[in-house]
Amino acid sequence: MTNLDKDAVIAAFTEAYEKANEKSPSIESKSGWYSVDGGKNMRLAQLQEMAESLVSGTPKTKEKEKKAAAKPAQKKASTSKKSGFSVKNFWAEKLDAETPGSTLPR
Repeated sequence: MTNLDKDAVIAAFTEAYEKANEKSPSIESKSGWYSVDGGKNMRLAQLQEMAESLVSGTPKTKEKEKKAAAKPAQKKASTSKKSGFSVKNFWAEKLDAETPGSTLPR
């Protein structure tokens, strides 16, 4: 494992984020976890990966997620032939609507 310099990673991320989104990010840190603009908490290494992806031109920011969420959801075929309602599909649609990219519970 490599030791990452916190200040250097945050500075590089801030610069890349500003170039990609034309605004400065709001970075909150707590006990080694970092949250960008109130989003999901991540470690410093993930923040560095995100900065590298912003520099390379493949943004993984909330803007991309918002665009994906704005598209209308496709209806999935139900597994229940009697009522047309499926709990599994209901939860899949609910999770996708609330937090795009999340996974289904077991």
